[in-house]
Amino acid sequence: MGTKGAIIAVCLSAEKGEKKRPVAAGALRVDHGLVGDAHAGSGRQVSLLASESIDEMRALGLELSPGDFAENLTTGGIAVHALPVGTRLRVGREALLEITQIGKECHDRCAIFEQAGTCVMPTHGVFARVLRGGAVSAGDAIEVITDE
Repeated sequence: MGTKGAIIAVCLSAEKGEKKRPVAAGALRVDHGLVGDAHAGSGRQVSLLASESIDEMRALGLELSPGDFAENLTTGGIAVHALPVGTRLRVGREALLEITQIGKECHDRCAIFEQAGTCVMPTHGVFARVLRGGAVSAGDAIEVITDE
């Protein structure tokens, strides 16, 4: 995996604690997150998870879709969890994200953990803040930025 990839899915949910559903497109708002998502406006403005991480869980026999881990942006081609905090990512034509957190503590055992005995979010889930807003949709490019 490299420093360039693609957005596989854009997902949101109206309530916290539920799976997110894929949508055709979304808008990333500065210091807010994905417009219309329950987690927008929180300290974890936007969540990202690599499709390759989801594939690791599929290999355990689970049927999973984008949004099942409550991620806003499902990515492909970039191991987002291997990037350091502070890394900046260009999403689509305009948006700029900065990674603020890698992994998360899961307070409750989710349905995925109950089925598989493990979950990728504690180590592979990535959270970012929106530095520059813009539209985002499946198929958009995502890349690591070193010059902004």
